[in-house]
Amino acid sequence: MKEPARLKTIEINPRTNRLEIDIMEQKGSFAIVVCNGKARLTDLPPHGETKIITHQGIVKRVKFDEGEEF
Repeated sequence: MKEPARLKTIEINPRTNRLEIDIMEQKGSFAIVVCNGKARLTDLPPHGETKIITHQGIVKRVKFDEGEEF
C-alpha cells in the first residue's frame, strides 16, 4: 500500500508570479521548496532529517529520515 504524498502543491499566481500562504493555518514546522516555477510545501517531522536532493540545480526529490527518541 502506497503512503499518501507528503508534498502539497502551492499555487503560484501566474499574473504576479507570487505565492501566498497563510502561515497561521500551518501546524508545526514546515518547509517550502521552489524550483522551475513550482512550489511545494511539506510538514517537517518532529524527530528526523528532511533532505532536499538536487541535480544540476534542479530539485529531484525530498527524502525523509525519521526517528524517535528512546
